[in-house]
Amino acid sequence: MIYELREYTAVPGKMAAMVKRFNEESLRLFKKHGMEVVFLSLTTFGPDTVNELVYVLKFDSEQDMATKWQAFYSDTEWHNVRDTSEIDGPLVVSVSRRVLSPDVFAI
Repeated sequence: MIYELREYTAVPGKMAAMVKRFNEESLRLFKKHGMEVVFLSLTTFGPDTVNELVYVLKFDSEQDMATKWQAFYSDTEWHNVRDTSEIDGPLVVSVSRRVLSPDVFAI
């Protein structure tokens, strides 16, 4: 089991549009492609408290993660959602991602 931590920095003033896209479209598309969101939040303390959205996905393996992201990014429905939500300009400045493996811990 692995987890992918993703941190999105929103274009200033676009966080509401990014949250709307996640709530109305992205979460549904993740589910469509078998991607399990285990955590989703805005940052409320520390750097980027205004412009950061953070979420964690759970996958069986790195291959599972790669396969599901490939299917997601190849989905024409995702392209339509992204293009429609960004009609007035991009929503995201940058994306940071980390893959986490808790296998060595006895929790």
